[in-house]
Amino acid sequence: MDASEIQPLMQFLEQLVPFDSLPQELLSASVRALSVGYYSKTMGHVPLDADHPQLYIVRSGAFEVRDAEGELVDRLGEGDFFGFPSLLSGEAVSNKVAILEDGLVYHLDPDSFNRLRQESREFDRFFNRAFAKRMRHQARFKAKELTTTSRISSLMSGSPLSIDCNHSIRQAAVMMRDARVSSLLVTDNHKLCGILTDRDLRNRVLAEGLDAALPVHQAMTRNPVTISASALVFEAMLAMSERNIHHLPVLDGDSPVGVISSTDILRSQGSTPLMLIGEIERQRDLPSLIAVSKKIPELLQSLISADARAEEIGRVLTSVTDALTRRLIVLNQQILGEAPMAFCWLAFGSQGRQDQAACSDQDNGMLLAAEPDEQASGYFEALSKAVCAGLNECGYVFCPGDIMAQNPKWRMSLQRWQQVFDNWVKAPDPKALMHASIFFDMRPVFGPQTLFDALQDKVLAGTKDNDIFLAGMAGNSLKESPPLGFFRKFVLERDGSEVKGIDLKHKGNALINDIARVYALSAGIKEVNTAKRIRALMELGVIGRKDALNLADAHEFIAHMRLANQGVQHQQGQALSNFLKPQQLSSLVRHQLRDAFKVVHDAQSGLRLKFMRSF
Repeated sequence: MDASEIQPLMQFLEQLVPFDSLPQELLSASVRALSVGYYSKTMGHVPLDADHPQLYIVRSGAFEVRDAEGELVDRLGEGDFFGFPSLLSGEAVSNKVAILEDGLVYHLDPDSFNRLRQESREFDRFFNRAFAKRMRHQARFKAKELTTTSRISSLMSGSPLSIDCNHSIRQAAVMMRDARVSSLLVTDNHKLCGILTDRDLRNRVLAEGLDAALPVHQAMTRNPVTISASALVFEAMLAMSERNIHHLPVLDGDSPVGVISSTDILRSQGSTPLMLIGEIERQRDLPSLIAVSKKIPELLQSLISADARAEEIGRVLTSVTDALTRRLIVLNQQILGEAPMAFCWLAFGSQGRQDQAACSDQDNGMLLAAEPDEQASGYFEALSKAVCAGLNECGYVFCPGDIMAQNPKWRMSLQRWQQVFDNWVKAPDPKALMHASIFFDMRPVFGPQTLFDALQDKVLAGTKDNDIFLAGMAGNSLKESPPLGFFRKFVLERDGSEVKGIDLKHKGNALINDIARVYALSAGIKEVNTAKRIRALMELGVIGRKDALNLADAHEFIAHMRLANQGVQHQQGQALSNFLKPQQLSSLVRHQLRDAFKVVHDAQSGLRLKFMRSF
C-alpha cells in the first residue's frame, strides 16, 4: 500500500471509535496491516471464511448481519464492524452478512487485531462490550417464552389449511377431521374471505339443519378478525378476549399464512400485561381501578428489566391505557345510561401512536356521530369529565394544554371535527399547526371504527400532496434539532447551574415522530404508529430503504436509551425524566447515540429538501 492510499485510511481511522484512542504508532501499524475489499450487491453475501476470521470495517455501503436461523442481528453502515465475535470467542463464523448496497470494506487480520487488544485497554474494552451487546441482542430474538415480546409467528407451524368458498360444508368438515384441527381458512380466488370453526359447524350447520352439501361460504364466519404475523402474542390474546373468539387468521400483508387459536397460546405462560388488562376489565368502581393502576409502573419496570424492545413496551403500555379508558367509559355509562348517539373516544399523541412510556399525561377527545342537542351535550359533558377525572386519579394527569374530551373544544360532531381539520389543512397558520400536530396522531379507543374512518379518510384526503400544508408541518418539525454541536459533541440542556443532560424525548424521538408524520400525511398513510409509518413509507418507496431502516433503528435506539435510563432512575429512587447524562455512558454507547442523532439530523435535511424547497 503506497503513501497516497495510506493517508485517506489514516484520516478515516483517526475519527473512528475505538481506533481514535490508539497511539500514533499503533494506528500507523493498523493502517499498514489493512487490506481492502469491494463487495457488490449482486454478490448477495460477503464471502466469510469460517476458518480464517477477520475484523471487517465498513467504509461505505450497507449490510445486514443475520444468524444461522435467518434472524436479524444487526444493520451496518459506514464506521461499523463485523467479524469480531469470532475473533473474540474463537468459535467458527456462523452469521451471514447480506450486502444491501455496494460497499468498500477494510479487513484487519487476527494477529493485528489481537495485538491492538493487548496494547490498548480502550480498544479491547470497546470490542468486548460490542460483543456482549450483540449476544444480548441475539438472546432477545430467541426469548420465545416471554409472551410480551414473542410474536405470533413464533407459535405458528406449517402451512395454513384452507378451502375454496365454493366447496361443500361436508368437504370442509372432512378436511378438519382428517387434519385434526378446529378451524379452516376459507378463500375466494386465493384471498381470505372467511373462517370456518367447530363452533360454526355446531351453531350454523347442525343446530340449523343446514344441508352439508351447500357451499362452505354459507356456514363460515365472514370477514373474520385477523392479526399480523409480526404482532405480539399478547395482542392476539387481547383480541380474542375482547371479541370472545378462539381463532385468529394470521396475515403476512394480505396473504393468509396461518391460524392461531387460544389453545396455541396456552403454551405461552401467563402474560403479565394481559393479566393486568383482565384485572382492569373486572373492576366495578373507580377506587378499585385506581388500586389496579398502581401496578402499571411495576409493569413498565419489568418490561425494561426484560430488555424488551422500546416499540413493544410502548404497545404493551398503551394497550393497558386503552383498557383502563374503556373500562372508565363503561362504568360511567352504567351510571349515566346509554349514550344518546354513537361516539368515538379518540386518543392523540403518544397514546394515539401507541408509544407511551413513563410520565404520560392525557391527550384525548370525543367524536360524536351528529350535532348534539342540549340533552346529548349534557350527557357527553358528564361522561367526558368523569372519564378524564378517572384517568387523572389513575396516574394519567390532566393535559397541561387542556387537550382533553372534557374540554368542549375537543368534544365535537363528525362534521365539526372535519371542519376543524379542514381549517388547519386549507389555511395552515404556522402557530396553529404547531399546536395541531398532536391531533394528526389520532386513534379510536372506544366506539365504531366506521365513525373514526369517516374522519380520518377526510383528513388524509386533504393532506395528501398538499404542498402548502406539508411545508407548514415540515417547517414546524424543523424548529428543534438533535443535540449535536461542533465535532459531534452533545449539546446539554441546563436548568440554572444544574446540567439536566440530553432530552431524549423532545430532541430525539419527538423529532422522528414529526418526520414520519409529515411523510405519512403526504402519502395518505393511515398508520399513526411511528415505526409502522416508517415501514409503510419504505414499502411505498416514499423513503429509500437505507434511510428508512436507519431512521427506524435510530427511533428504537433512542427510545430504548430513554427507557433504560428511566429504569436506572427508578432503581436509584430518582424521579423519572427524559434527560440522560452522557458522562454515565460508555464510549461505545456514546458513539452509537451520536450516530442515532446524526441519522435524525440527516432525515431533517431530507425533509427540508423535499417539502420546503419552494418556500
